Amino acid sequence: MQKLLRVIIGLFGILFIVLAAGFLLDPVQAASKLGVGPLTPLGLATLRGDFVGFFGAGGILSVMGAVRNDARYLAAPLLMIAITLAGRLITIATSGFDVAMGPPMLVEALIVLALALGRRNLART
Repeated sequence: MQKLLRVIIGLFGILFIVLAAGFLLDPVQAASKLGVGPLTPLGLATLRGDFVGFFGAGGILSVMGAVRNDARYLAAPLLMIAITLAGRLITIATSGFDVAMGPPMLVEALIVLALALGRRNLART
């Protein structure tokens, strides 16, 4: 069970690193897939800075936790994704639900579950 959990967390981490690379190399294309885009050069810098930072840090820490079998590395990505999911839920409560919001929320919920299980079950060195 623990090995499977480590593989799942590692795969989610790799997915995040790939997303970060996409925002670094072609931020406009990557952003359009998420329904956002730059309005000014500041927006482009935000995509490259904030989105790469978010996905890159979450991905690197998730992979480190999985590879090293160390739950401590999973606290930050767990918090990051849980806050992201909470923001989406607040958006639903204040602005309504759009079907395009469903798939990202499902993926985020699965990542939160995997990371929470990892925090609970992986080693604490």
